[in-house]
Amino acid sequence: MPVAPGRWPVLGHTPSLLRHRFGFTSSLAGHGDVVKVYLGPLPAYMVTSPRLIHQILVTDGKKFDKGIMFDRFRPFFGNGIAMSNGPFHDRQRRLMLPAFHVSRIADYATVMSEVAQAIAESWQANQVVEVDQAMLRLSVTVAGRTLFTTELGAAAIAEAQRSMPVVIRQGMVRALSPGFVTHLPIPGNRRFDQAIQRLRAIVLAVVAEGREQPGDRGDILSMLLAARDEDTGEPMTDQQVHDEVVTLLTGGIETTALALTWFFHEIGRHPGIEERWHAEVDRLRGRPLTYQDVAKLPYTNRICKEVLRRYPIWLLMRRTNTDVDLGGTLVPPATEVAFSPHALHHDERFYPDPYRFDPDRWDTAKNPPPPKGAYVPFSDGSRKCIGNHFAFAEMAIATATIGSRWRMVPVPDRPVRIKVTGAAYPSQLPMTAVPRAV
Repeated sequence: MPVAPGRWPVLGHTPSLLRHRFGFTSSLAGHGDVVKVYLGPLPAYMVTSPRLIHQILVTDGKKFDKGIMFDRFRPFFGNGIAMSNGPFHDRQRRLMLPAFHVSRIADYATVMSEVAQAIAESWQANQVVEVDQAMLRLSVTVAGRTLFTTELGAAAIAEAQRSMPVVIRQGMVRALSPGFVTHLPIPGNRRFDQAIQRLRAIVLAVVAEGREQPGDRGDILSMLLAARDEDTGEPMTDQQVHDEVVTLLTGGIETTALALTWFFHEIGRHPGIEERWHAEVDRLRGRPLTYQDVAKLPYTNRICKEVLRRYPIWLLMRRTNTDVDLGGTLVPPATEVAFSPHALHHDERFYPDPYRFDPDRWDTAKNPPPPKGAYVPFSDGSRKCIGNHFAFAEMAIATATIGSRWRMVPVPDRPVRIKVTGAAYPSQLPMTAVPRAV
């Protein structure tokens, strides 16, 4: 098996991974379908073939658990469905699925529309808006209002907005660094530990409050508290509800905010796409949008898919729990296996001119879909993000609501650069909100 270049003594490929990120993982396909890298002294197999990634996620999904990255996160995030393994994960997913049924998402869509409308109405003509911060506020508010309707919910939303960016960004550094780094008295570690403590305290308080107010309040928390195991009739413990809430906050805030941010960035850079998009949005005449309207926005949906292709999570990891044959490479149990959604989504074998933003590549009447395993913005298989339909609806509804009222115009001489931790962040994204005469 080929070994990736750039290995350091003791630290392995971790410095290359953290310093070059997209460049490093994108280079690995040139070395083979399976390439060995070292996370410190720990060997890991990086997989670059969509066929093998589909095998890892779907065909042989039960042969893999979450990998070392999740081991590093678990003490802080808990054992929610993003972190758990085996039968326990399957049980938790069954318990949580009703909260994400299409009928519930239709109700949550009302919140998405209201929050996006409030954001749009808060801007003034020709105001320079820091779009990345505005979209973070939007996604935090949507996540909070759909998760919590108790009195403490507002405090939880505020704490999530304060703490989640720190937790997510510092968490990725911890996950890829040797274990001793997490114990160093450095500012990043202190910020991370303090954010985790604050978040844990407020979420446990909200869970306790929810226990005192039983019944379906229309939010996700009440569904989690009411869920019962089909075999034992047992509810989730308060700790497990905490872990699932933190999981949903982690997955439902930063990633959605980034997708919304990059949506407006790309629209602002491509006048032709913007014009077609506004024409579609205008057909809904600026009224409050519902979940049923998402299907009436095919071009918006294609833009969303292209945003998720261009700006996905950087790296995902799994660990074998039995022998696995990966394309002729026999991988023993307890082996770390990783792949890069970003590298897959920018592989010219599957996406011609991959760095060109082109929503029409998702027009199925003109282009065949990419091969299985080559497009995984929400992962796939039994571990596919439980909130994928929620997130996609939020993207479509929020952008169309804002787009019905405003053109978002790039600010000259304010260049936008990409910063990478676990995902792609803009260095800044100021845009001028220009009123639209519709």
